[in-house]
Order: sequence, then structure tokens, then C-alpha cells
Amino acid sequence: MKLQTLLTAAGIATLCMAAVPASAADAYPSKPITLVVPFPPGGATDVVGRVVAQGLGKQLGQTVIVENRAGAGTAIGASYVARSAPDGYTLMVSSGTTFTINPAVRSDLPYDPIKSFQPIGIVARTGLILIANAKVPVHDVASFLAYAKDPAHPATPYGSFGTGSTANFVGEAFAAAAGIKLTHVPYKGSSPAMADLIGGQIPFSVDTVAAALPQLKSGKIKAVAISSPARSSFLPDVPTFADQGYPQIAMDTWLMLVAPHGLPVDIRTRLEKALAAVVADPEARKSLEAQGFEVNFQDAAASSALIAKELPQMREIAQRANIKVE
Repeated sequence: MKLQTLLTAAGIATLCMAAVPASAADAYPSKPITLVVPFPPGGATDVVGRVVAQGLGKQLGQTVIVENRAGAGTAIGASYVARSAPDGYTLMVSSGTTFTINPAVRSDLPYDPIKSFQPIGIVARTGLILIANAKVPVHDVASFLAYAKDPAHPATPYGSFGTGSTANFVGEAFAAAAGIKLTHVPYKGSSPAMADLIGGQIPFSVDTVAAALPQLKSGKIKAVAISSPARSSFLPDVPTFADQGYPQIAMDTWLMLVAPHGLPVDIRTRLEKALAAVVADPEARKSLEAQGFEVNFQDAAASSALIAKELPQMREIAQRANIKVE
């Protein structure tokens, strides 16, 4: 009888212990993590994603596998992540295209930019830059406006790496602020747009500082203005739009780590701390800066606030310029 009582008591104790769950973060991660990059391999975002994956792997003591799911302006990869379990084993590194541009230009998104994701932190940023063909007589905003208002250059064309891209938004925001007419020439990526700019097929283009930097250094193109709020550390002598009288043009490209919405707080906190450590690592910073990115960690709260701030701004620009992607 005493033995039965003891066994019963032991069983109850065991059940009680089992009923008290361990913190999710205590066991996390117990298997490899997938980091989705919604862009093709080889691009700047893919490179950043691989730097983040390697760094997170070291910080978390687990393998982080990069999986490229490109297409539909990042919507394919973002939709996959949005539908994944919020357990910390599926993450994504993407740009503002996913969270603030797509919702402004696409009516059929398979995800919600706010409700579908849990931001972890911003890794890096890069400004966008208005650039000119080397032979065009333009070197700043004032000379650009003189060129654009000249009857010999009606509806001055500018290229970008795609309709509904951040570059497209910078061009349209500047046109509206300056009260001029510009003609957007969309390309399927930065490389073909840059090739036509250098070759003189288009006089101007808007691209990221990261993409334009090598061509600027070689003298094949010229810088007119940078769209970010502050000057680029890579091009300190190139003034911003704000420096040249257009403070309303304050836009850049940022890369953010997110998880599916519903991620447990303790796992989110662990990922946030791990990402901060990755961004602070000298080797990781060197790799990011080599791609032309300003290394600038911002935590989960700041990341969420940035999306909430930029989303209505992008929707306003898209509506005013009638930017749509079907």
C-alpha cells in the first residue's frame, strides 16, 4: 500500500513537471533555421542575407540555411514566410519593397505588411541616388531642373530598376516636389538600367548608392543628389536632396530581419540580441560595407515603427503618381 502510494505520488509529480513548459527560448534552436531571401542569388540582398545567416549561426549555435525564393517583387518569398509556423525556424531578410512598397502598388498581395510579420531588427541601409550620364551637363539639382525645364528636353526620362521600386518612388516624389514632368523608364533590374545610362540611351537614372558606387568611382556616371536623410559615408561630397532645397525627399533602402507573426516573445528577444551581435561583429560589418551598405542596427520596436511610418507615405506617392503593379 505504501509502495502504491509512493508510486502514485511520483506519477503525480512527474505529470506536474511535464505540465510546466520550459521556456521556448531555452530549447531554441534545436534544429537548423531557414533564412528566406526573396531575391535571386548573387544580388546585394542575397549577400547581406548570407552574412546574417552565417553570423546568426555562430550566435545561436545552429546552422542557418539561406533559401532564395524570388519572384513577384518579393511577394513569393514573403508569402511563404507569412504562412510558416511562428516558431523561429523560418526567418526572412528583405527590403522596404516587401513591407511598404508592395502594399502601396499591389492590390492582391498574399500577405499583410504589418499583421503577417514580426520584425526582429534592421541590419543595414543604403541611400538612393539620382545619377546622370557622364556627358549630360548636369551636376546638381539646380542644373537638373534647368535641364528638365528646357523645352528641348520635354518629359525628361529617368531609368530605375523596376516599376514600383524604391528608385521609381524617389523619382516620382522628386518630380512632384519640384513641379516638373519626368518620364519613368523601368528596367528589369539595376544592371540593364546602368548599362543604358552609361551608354547614353537614357540621360538619368535612380539607383541605390551600393549599385552606383563602382561606376561613380570610375567616372562613368555622375552623382546629382542622394535621397537619404543624411549624406552617405561612401560619398560624403555628394549632397542630399534636402541639402539642395528638397527636404521632403528623405528616403532610403533598408534591410530587415523578420519572422512570421506570433513569434514567442522570448524567441524574438533572443533573435534580436543575436542580430545585434552579428551587426556589431567587425567582420560582418566589413562584409556589409563592402556591398555599399551603411551598417545601422535598429531593434524590433524601431523596425515596427519604421514600417508604420513609411507605409502611408508610400501609398500617398503611389496614388499621386498612379504607380501600379498588376
